[in-house]
Amino acid sequence: MTTEATPPPAKESILTLTPPVARREPKQTVLHGTVLEDDYAWLREKEAAEVTAYLEAENAYAEAVMAPLGGLREELYQEMLSHIKQTDVSVPYRDGGSWYYSRTEEGLQYPRHCRKADGPGAPEAGEEQVILDGNALAEGHSFMAIGGTDVTDDGRWLAYTVDHTGFRQYTLHVKDLNTGEVLAGEVERVGSVVWAADNRTLFYTVEDDEQKRQYQLWRHVLGSSHSEDVLVLEEADERFNLGAGRTRDGKFLILEAGSHTTTEARFLAADDPTGAWTLVTGREDEHEYSVDHRNGLWFIRTNDAGRNFRLVTAPVDSTGREHWTELIAHRPEVMLEDVDLFAAFFVACEREDGLPRLRLWNFDGDSAIRSNEIRFPEPVYSAFPHVNREFDTTRFRYAYQSLVTPSSVFEYDLDSGDSTLLKQVEVPGGFDRELYASERVFAVAEDGVKVPVSLVYRKDKREASRNALYVYGYGSYGYSLPIGFNANRLSLLDRGVVMAYAHIRGGGDLGKPWHDAGKMLVKRNTFTDFVTAVEYLTEQGYGDRARVAIEGGSAGGLLMGAVVNLKPEIFRVVLSHVPFVDVMNTMLDASLPLTVPEYEEWGDPNEAEYFHYMLTYSPYDNLKAGSYPAMLVKTSLHDSQVMYWEPAKYVAKLRTLKTNDHPLLLVTNMEAGHGGASGRYDYLKEIAFDYAFLIRELRIE
Repeated sequence: MTTEATPPPAKESILTLTPPVARREPKQTVLHGTVLEDDYAWLREKEAAEVTAYLEAENAYAEAVMAPLGGLREELYQEMLSHIKQTDVSVPYRDGGSWYYSRTEEGLQYPRHCRKADGPGAPEAGEEQVILDGNALAEGHSFMAIGGTDVTDDGRWLAYTVDHTGFRQYTLHVKDLNTGEVLAGEVERVGSVVWAADNRTLFYTVEDDEQKRQYQLWRHVLGSSHSEDVLVLEEADERFNLGAGRTRDGKFLILEAGSHTTTEARFLAADDPTGAWTLVTGREDEHEYSVDHRNGLWFIRTNDAGRNFRLVTAPVDSTGREHWTELIAHRPEVMLEDVDLFAAFFVACEREDGLPRLRLWNFDGDSAIRSNEIRFPEPVYSAFPHVNREFDTTRFRYAYQSLVTPSSVFEYDLDSGDSTLLKQVEVPGGFDRELYASERVFAVAEDGVKVPVSLVYRKDKREASRNALYVYGYGSYGYSLPIGFNANRLSLLDRGVVMAYAHIRGGGDLGKPWHDAGKMLVKRNTFTDFVTAVEYLTEQGYGDRARVAIEGGSAGGLLMGAVVNLKPEIFRVVLSHVPFVDVMNTMLDASLPLTVPEYEEWGDPNEAEYFHYMLTYSPYDNLKAGSYPAMLVKTSLHDSQVMYWEPAKYVAKLRTLKTNDHPLLLVTNMEAGHGGASGRYDYLKEIAFDYAFLIRELRIE
């Protein structure tokens, strides 16, 4: 049965400012004694003219609503552009016999990836070779993203993948860097790429047709047709993805099969590409591990003894657990996030008290001694390894930035213990970091858990309980919310907005237990933590209760939908990007990308316990009549992570239920995917749109 309603308005009628009204076509799903009602399932028909017309009508309506802000949008765009050094070059890094870097040029959307031969005066001297030009790859396309890349040891052959739709579906190409020729023959749906040591054998992974799961490893030999490529391994378990790489010393190829909770690794000598792959240790549910190699030993980061991981070693020819020797013990208060391994030392990349730590260990033969820690001066920051391709070195490059310090690359000298700044991103347009301050506070949840919140504001604009307040959140997949510098943010800070980043449960900010405390059957902690953080900030005078804006994307868009349903009255503006809001329908459809693997994050609603719990927070299913904040909901037609119809259905349903006149806008990028526009100038225009909406609704002068 179809219920007729007002059709979407034609473009010429947008001056009426009447929002589109999607027709209702009731559909019911009955499971576990519960009826799920869905009036807008028809919006899934991506190729249907009616769906395209509806999305375009919503775009036209949004543009009409935002038309009076055209001047502000242009002002914001120019401001943000003024803070970008449009012609710039990255820090060159040495790999093999060349120095690699990328550079941008004013007026061009994409970087050029280049190299120069090593030699006297390198990397400044020498003739530049452009090995991959993003602008050339983008010609004739509205979207372009480069995926995996790898260069052979002799520097001649480049394997790279490109996506031209935004669906994160990449095509493999091989380029002869001596001649510039791109070889004939392509492979679709490729993920990781890695060369063997013979400079002619390429391994690559391929995703299946429906679920976008990297499930096959193939071997290709230069000079042969791709029809002759050999299928090396196929992963049958729908929870697992494959990824191929190489140890930093170059001696082994590694193939990792990983789900959200379990991993398994195989290795192959890099100089024996047709040999048999050897298993490190078989998969066991909830056991995650990763490996690298040095001097005949595997270094294995494993969570077999605790959620926050430890580090063990094992001989290459005896990888069973009975041969594991502990090097760094599991610590409940410290998360061992990664290990960067070199010939003379390794760096333990850890997280303690919610902050990253870089701790160095020196080798004495095959034993290692903790030697130093790289210290950081600010209360909140991000620090992580930069590009370090050389194995035999006594220098370690790392990246550092904070909410007030631009992105910086340092080189640490193991011999002297000193760090040297190689480059800090220049912020033109009058940026003075001394005008800004950052701090970290803790909001206490109802169960007594302390939730960290990072803050940044302009000191001379701060007025207790009077500033507009912006709060960002994510809180899923164990992802630690990065605390970095963003020049675009200056347009809000300079207008007096206090900006906050809530490190809520479900993320990885305080290690794996923090993730565990906000997933599956305790997922609601993620949402209540965010509400707690917002209320704490206004109680403490960081912002005006009547002028609170919140933002999140993807799983953070689920957060936006859930907290608005919980306490709509405490938010004035919501920016929701590619939001995962149709939880029940998506997680009940195993044919969609990501659904089956993500049973380990959200639960499987085919099981009654998970079904009923997920139904308590699914934003689409919990909408009801009432007053809602001003909302800007953005999506992309070619999104492969969160399908466009989730936000489209959410907005269509909310239009029938909201009882106030706060704006509700749906904007669909018809030519992009999960990350929005791919060109840097196009992306700035999208941010200017968001900020203009926020500034108007928060009544910022």
